[in-house]
Amino acid sequence: MALHHDHPVAIIGAGPVGLAAAAQLAHKGLAFNVFEAGASVAASVRDWGHVRLFSPWRYNVDDAARALLEAQGWVMPDADAIPTGAELSALYLEPLAGTPALQPHIETKARVTGITRLGLDKVVSAGRENAPFVLHVEDEIGRTRRVLARAVIDASGTWGRFNPLGAGGLPAEGEAENADRICYRIPDILGADRAAYAGVRALVVGAGHSAANAILDLLRLDPAPRITWAIRGERPARLYGGKRADGLPARGALGDRLAQAVEDGGVTLVTRLSITSVSRDEDRRLTVTSADGRSLGPFDRIIATTGQRPDLALTRELRLDLDPWLESARALGPLIDPNLHSCGSVRPHGHRELSHPEPGFYIVGMKSYGRAPTFLMKTGYEQVRSITAALTGDLAGADDVRLILPETGVCSTDVIDDAPARSCCGKAA
Repeated sequence: MALHHDHPVAIIGAGPVGLAAAAQLAHKGLAFNVFEAGASVAASVRDWGHVRLFSPWRYNVDDAARALLEAQGWVMPDADAIPTGAELSALYLEPLAGTPALQPHIETKARVTGITRLGLDKVVSAGRENAPFVLHVEDEIGRTRRVLARAVIDASGTWGRFNPLGAGGLPAEGEAENADRICYRIPDILGADRAAYAGVRALVVGAGHSAANAILDLLRLDPAPRITWAIRGERPARLYGGKRADGLPARGALGDRLAQAVEDGGVTLVTRLSITSVSRDEDRRLTVTSADGRSLGPFDRIIATTGQRPDLALTRELRLDLDPWLESARALGPLIDPNLHSCGSVRPHGHRELSHPEPGFYIVGMKSYGRAPTFLMKTGYEQVRSITAALTGDLAGADDVRLILPETGVCSTDVIDDAPARSCCGKAA
């Protein structure tokens, strides 16, 4: 691979995995630049800052990042404490971005809109490996400049690319027109969004732990809302493992509490619901219709915890080899397919599985898993460690991928289909 040593490595995204990549590159003495589309580092994490992770601090901090921070006098939070997204940002990611090794190389309000090879489109093969990457970077007022890079690490994640309510992966009829009453994330139900949900008729759609979080928050409101929970599968058993069956007690407790709420009648569970349309009555209340003709409603609010998907538009001029249904790297697909695996059965992987026919380009973090919902934050840290070693020519170190996990893993599962039950869940970026 031609490494173009006169150009830095470009990192897209300043979330946990993007900043871990920067820390790893700084540790190895490689030049880099980080481009973050948001107004601050960890912008996506801040967006779900009110949500508490399931994983304690010990699983949320990258080793190279910790070394940089501790050199500045940083003290690791209680390793067994479980942070919120806001705490992860304030106590770890923001201080990390402020270290002398990283701060001068991070640019916010800088959105990468496209990547190509210098002077070569996707079709041209001759001289391709010897041409540096060109990133089109757009600032906050829409001006675009070109930035050259020796390699590109795309850690832009999937946040903001939410799956629709509609069955089949496309929006339901009427979904876009009624988006003002549909929330595609966990609202701040006990905080800023309390007034919007107290005492209302609410529909929560999704079979993952984000749905569980939203439902349990709704149950704490006064006046209590009337809650309907809809899933596409036949049973919510994947959420009902409980504390004894889960390596992370905070995560297992969600299953216990949710099962009890359904049993007590505080939540109405509707199964095998594949939404095809959303309609609104004269009072602005929403009704959803399923493929089998059933209708549910009316509802004042809908919370769609239906997962996320990658945005691949910026890579249109690159040669990627993607899994045909997950949209991950093809070699990674069989290792993470949620039809076959839980996160506990996904083996560690690194630069080889994340490589594409475009040498020097890697997608890492949540986006590396495409549509698979089983990503672990700590997995992302090992991904960028392996890639950094490969970029320095240390292939033995790059191939020595290891991952120490809790008993059942720490990963995200916001599922919308009837894939096999998984033992893993949590909030990861």
